[in-house]
Amino acid sequence: MSMVTTKRIQLRCTNCGHIMQYDGTRTMCPRCDENILEAKYDLEALRQGDWLAQLARRKPGVWRYHELLPVLDTRHVVTMGEGGTPMLKAPNLGLMLGLKNLYIKDERQGPTGSFKDRQAAVAISVLREMGIPSVVVASTGNVAIAYAAYAARAGIKLWAFLTSQVPGEKMREVAIYGAEVIKVTGTYDETKAIAAQFAQSKGLFLDRGIKSIAAVESMKTMAFEIAEDLEWRAPDWFIQGVSGGMGPIGVAKGFEELRQLGLVDKVPALGIVQSEGCAPMVHAFKAGQRIAVPVENPQTIIATLSTGRPGRAYELLWALMQKYGGAAESASDEEAFEALRLLARIDGLSVEPATAVTFAGLFKMVRAGTIKPDDVVVLNCSGHTFPVEKHILGDQWAHDVDVSDVGRKVSLPEEGLLSALEQVDAAVSRVVVIEDTPSAARLISRILQTRGQYKVEIAEDGPRGIDLVRRIKPDVIITDLMMPGMDGFQVIDTLKADPELSRIPVIVLTAKELTPRERDRLSGQIDALLQKGGFLDEELLQSIVKSLQ
Repeated sequence: MSMVTTKRIQLRCTNCGHIMQYDGTRTMCPRCDENILEAKYDLEALRQGDWLAQLARRKPGVWRYHELLPVLDTRHVVTMGEGGTPMLKAPNLGLMLGLKNLYIKDERQGPTGSFKDRQAAVAISVLREMGIPSVVVASTGNVAIAYAAYAARAGIKLWAFLTSQVPGEKMREVAIYGAEVIKVTGTYDETKAIAAQFAQSKGLFLDRGIKSIAAVESMKTMAFEIAEDLEWRAPDWFIQGVSGGMGPIGVAKGFEELRQLGLVDKVPALGIVQSEGCAPMVHAFKAGQRIAVPVENPQTIIATLSTGRPGRAYELLWALMQKYGGAAESASDEEAFEALRLLARIDGLSVEPATAVTFAGLFKMVRAGTIKPDDVVVLNCSGHTFPVEKHILGDQWAHDVDVSDVGRKVSLPEEGLLSALEQVDAAVSRVVVIEDTPSAARLISRILQTRGQYKVEIAEDGPRGIDLVRRIKPDVIITDLMMPGMDGFQVIDTLKADPELSRIPVIVLTAKELTPRERDRLSGQIDALLQKGGFLDEELLQSIVKSLQ
């Protein structure tokens, strides 16, 4: 990056619209005292210049877009390679939900493992440019970790106030970077208040979260990267689990700027998801209210999403969702952990609970028909599972095979070892899957096998399926209906006509919209009917367990 000497940045008051010059220090509107200000750039100069050509020559990352970030001189930039994270297609989850274009913006791959690295990089760079030697921040974990790392790199002293709900592992990580950690036994909103009082009493700079210009501006870079990955298109939906709402607000602003630059043709609809035990934004949105009623006592163990007082941030989100479209959902801690487990087991992505809440909300939006099969959906995936693995896996997450007593012998007693392994597999039930689409068959098999209870055999068409069923006599049969040659209806008729096979439970899994006549034909013949693109693994497993009883 070269030195920037001609950047022009103005600030617009989000309340009264007053325009003022940006100097890095202004925190409120001089006319109405509004404390959320919006940065405005000289987009026309970029339109007339060769900005896209310059981007093509730059390395990936947040600072690739430095002309649209609030640092006047790039020599003050503090960076550790943040941004430039991959956008991964979720093939298995997409198939399960019936979404053809489901993408995950994998923010886990930032320097400290969350999308807050973007915020920390820009905010700490601004502080460095302003000559601020120390800063106070209130956090539910990820912000404190990111700020601590970047502050250490910049030589800035950090005072991190964290609610006592934050896992100890995250608190220790903040401390490793040399930050002063203050644990507050109270809610996140109480923690913010105490941090503000401390900063005022000591004359220290207080990071203002979503009220900080740097914080919102940093989130725009996700929009820029998403648009580039989609070959300068905007998705139909951007979905994120929210606490303060900074991510979606910043992403929407990024797409607005790209549209003004003529690089995309729209701003995506915003999907926001909150924890059921602390969902003031969701409750307000569903009630059609512009102002959210605070939640004084959050009831969730997912500390990252436990902001009970969203304040003006929700008003900004409300306005964006009214303008561009949007949806809001909440999910319980249990639903979040189930989504976390599902994502890890079928698409190999281990995420933090706040992201798992996002996926659980996505499931509800798809089921409600809010998100359509052809929609291009991008979900912000931030943070790793580690601190909550014990809540997800419990104690019985591994099988023990003890060979310690025979370890010194020349050869192991194979019978004893095999016997131990057979006991591990003792509860296995055999399932035959008759499915002509290989990806769908693999997904069903994967769902069952990850639960450790099912041995799955696959047949790619009706005749092979019937032969397989006759040979192994499975405990359950799962079949599609729409198959070439012998379709699923004929398969079921053949099975039910055979006295040796007629009692085997049959589950139909199909994308076909059944007519009343087809439903009558299946009535009394099958044990469950599930729609492809609308089932989750628990529904499938519950159907199988019920069939086995």
